[in-house]
Order: sequence, then structure tokens, then C-alpha cells
Amino acid sequence: MKKKVLSVLLVGAMTASMLAGCGNNAGQANANASSGNGGEVSQGTEKGSDTAEAAKNPVTLKTVSMFGGTDPNKETYESINADIMAQYDYITIEDNSSTSSEEWKATVNADFSVGNEPDVIQFFTDATADTIVDTGKLVSIEEIRAEYPEYAQDTLESALDAAKNTDGVMRAVPTTGYWEGLYCNKDLFDQYDLELPTDWESLETAITTFHDNGIIPIACSLNNVPHYWIEFLMLYSAGVEEYTSIPETAPEGWVKGLELFKTLRDMGAFPEDTDTVDDPYVGQLFRDKKAAMQLDGSWYAGNIEDTENTVVIAFPGVPDQKAEAGALVGGISSGFYITKKAWEDPDKKDAAVKFVMAHTSQAGVQKYWEATGALSQAATEVSPVEGATPFAESIAAYTSSASAIVSPTDSRIGDAYKTLVAYIVKVSTGAMSAEEALNETLSLIQ
Repeated sequence: MKKKVLSVLLVGAMTASMLAGCGNNAGQANANASSGNGGEVSQGTEKGSDTAEAAKNPVTLKTVSMFGGTDPNKETYESINADIMAQYDYITIEDNSSTSSEEWKATVNADFSVGNEPDVIQFFTDATADTIVDTGKLVSIEEIRAEYPEYAQDTLESALDAAKNTDGVMRAVPTTGYWEGLYCNKDLFDQYDLELPTDWESLETAITTFHDNGIIPIACSLNNVPHYWIEFLMLYSAGVEEYTSIPETAPEGWVKGLELFKTLRDMGAFPEDTDTVDDPYVGQLFRDKKAAMQLDGSWYAGNIEDTENTVVIAFPGVPDQKAEAGALVGGISSGFYITKKAWEDPDKKDAAVKFVMAHTSQAGVQKYWEATGALSQAATEVSPVEGATPFAESIAAYTSSASAIVSPTDSRIGDAYKTLVAYIVKVSTGAMSAEEALNETLSLIQ
């Protein structure tokens, strides 16, 4: 799953193939909106006469982001900054953005340690941020909303939850991230008069029908890349709380989820040579219409050529599932923070709020979403772009309706996960129990 880290950077190259004749509609949006209806940032930020008056004083806002170098978001980021300074002529933005690297992360940590932190920073939300979180110099969303109730009002609660820091506190307001979902060749479903699967029963029906008609139901290499199925089978069987735990021994829900590999295999869901072929091979089976479904991530979207008949949908579910329908495995691992340096400065506080709201409002996220091909995980509801293909439209519908966004297991148990992946063939054939595979994996966690 390490390729997930690259997904947001690579997905920008997909725009041409995903959007049929799409113009730069993002440029038409008001980047300074605080809501999806195009309202100005000032709506909700002029609360209280003291704050409003203070905000009229000249302000120089020091900002930092990861939108530098060749990042596809760089142009959008700079455009929104320019819009802010044009709308609020008393605000000057001094930006020092850079492409993320280990050296850059070290510089950020050093700046926070010596009191040289910026007023606003776009940074990671996972364990990478623990060092700066521990400085106590970042303001929580709860504290900001106490004075600015409309702060992050457009951001989906599931996205804010996904962007919590490791201590469980919401501080960062995200824009986009990555997702995993079920790719379907809808034309094959139509050919056999099948509805797209929405639950385990309809998934079983689709698998049986395709298998009986010589179509591979699910393109998957159990030998090479079975991990998307590991994630969703465990998530839906265990529920979010148990799925996101780091247990010492195999939880019941995890075991039930992995036992479904044998169920699926016995139904003929996977290619006959699933134990020996690799992921690129089965991906080609799907694109050649020799397979009906493939569970994969947003980074795979750039490989789809038939954007008229391919769609992405939510995982259908499992028997007696504990996860809510629409839960997806994905990640929103960065967002915009306001530091105490800005929050405790009467002049900078309001400007910092305006800055973050401009970048994270529906209009701002729409711009970022379109800049990366309209295929990433948007942190707000987004509107399909003019001329968008059915493929792109399905992704927008899927990601914007997520009931929960949870990170994959490898982000919690590290390299031990590789052992679990290596055992899936045995689990699917019954040569090893799911419980044994999980217990051996969990015993390796340091």
C-alpha cells in the first residue's frame, strides 16, 4: 500500500483522460467562499466588532504548505492566495511553500521548536505531525469555532474525523486525499441484466452470473495484491472501532472478514490463476472486459480507458456487517492548521481564519479536486464538472457520500502487514485458518 503516498501527486496527470472536454471551471469559482453557494469568506468571519475592526489593520500573514515544486495543487494554491489578497487589500501573504521531503519536515519541526513557526501551515495529520502537535502551538477546530462558528462549515464530518491528529483532536481542515473503491464494468452488468451490487446478496448474484457465463467476476491477484479485499472484508465485518484497533490477538470481526476469502474463492469469484498472476495482469483483465469488478484505489483510475462504461461504487458489504454502508478505506493525511502565533494576535487571527476558509470552502476544495483530475477524495461535497464522464461522476458521488473514511491496516501495524498479505492464498484455500494468519501477524508488531 505504499503507493498510496504517491496517489495524490500522480492523479493530476489523469485530468485529460477523465474529463471529456472539461474546461477550467475551477477558475470560475469564488475561492474565497465559506460555503458551497459562492458566499464570500467574510460571511461568518466578521463575528464580533472587535475582531472585525482589528482585521482591517494591515496584516502580513506568514504561510507554509506542501504545494510546491511540481505538485498539481501548486497553481490552485497560489491562485487562491492571490484572490485573498485581492479581496482583502489589507492582507499580505508571505508564503514559503515547498515540496514535502524529509529535509522539509525536519525544517518545519525545527521552526516550531525555536518559535519560528508560521501563522498558518498545511501539514500532515498523522504521526508525522506528532512533533509539532506536542509543542502545543496548534489551535483546535473546537476553539476556533467557539469564536467563528462557520469555520470549516463546508468540510464533511467524515473528512474532519479522518484528519484528526493521533491524540484524537481535530486541528487541521483538509482539502483532498485518496480513496479505495469497487471499479465495475457497467456494460458487463447491463449485458447480463444485473444491477450493480449494493449488498452481499447482490454481490453473490453478480459473481454467480458472471462465473456461469465465462466472465471473471473479480480481477484480483491473491498472490500479489490482495490487500484491498483484506481491508474491506475486515472493515465491514468488524466495524470501524474494531477495525482501527491494534489488538494483541485476532479479533472476531477480523477473523470473520478474512474467512470470506475462502467463501469468495469457492464461489469462483477470482481468476483461476489468482495464486500465480500479478496485479498488473489482473488489472488488464478488467480493462479488457474479461473481468467485471476490481477493488482498487484512486491511483488506478488513470489506467481506465473506457470512462463511459466504467464506474466506481461503494463496497457492497458482507453478511451481518458491523460497518455502516458507504464506509470507505482511504486517507486524508494533511490539512490546514492555524497556529497560536496567529490566533493570539488580534490582527492576524481573522486573517488566518479567512485564509483557511478560502482554501477549504466548497469552492476552494472544488478547485483542488478539479486540479487533480476530479478523482481524489474531496473533503467537501463537490459538483461534477461540465463535460465530466460517467466514470468521474461516479467517483464524485461515491467519495462525497462516504459514511466514514478510515485508513488501511498497514498504517497501524506497519511491516507486520506484509506477513498477513503473504498468508492470504493459504487462507483462501483453507490451508491456514484466518485466526492463525492474524495471530502470527499480530505477534510481529513491535
